Amino acid sequence: MDLKKENWKMLYERAVAVVNPRKISETVTCGEVGAAIQTLGGNVYTGVCVDTASTLGICAERNAIFNMLTNGESEIAKIVCILDGKCGAPCGACRELLAQICGKRASQVEILMDAETMRVATLKELCPEWWLEIS
Repeated sequence: MDLKKENWKMLYERAVAVVNPRKISETVTCGEVGAAIQTLGGNVYTGVCVDTASTLGICAERNAIFNMLTNGESEIAKIVCILDGKCGAPCGACRELLAQICGKRASQVEILMDAETMRVATLKELCPEWWLEIS
């Protein structure tokens, strides 16, 4: 396995490791989706989704982003999002936050879309005509 694939495998495993669906209360569940973000500095931050009856929840990707920001980093290199054991693209709200944080680096931020085929897309590809100028 080449280093790039090995790196994606590690991120995939980190995202899968935090998936732990559970009911917190009558109106809150969490852990159905897991995410892992690797920064340009090589550090990995994870997060899980938190779903509430009043839509005040948070996606796993944004949770991981906030974890990264809390730890003093802001330069994202790679993202893996896991739902039901499979990779997927971030939702619109997550893309919006990513676009605003990454700005002109959007063409360099990679998102693993499919772990089996190793298909990767850039944030720029997922946000081709964003309101914010990204490249």
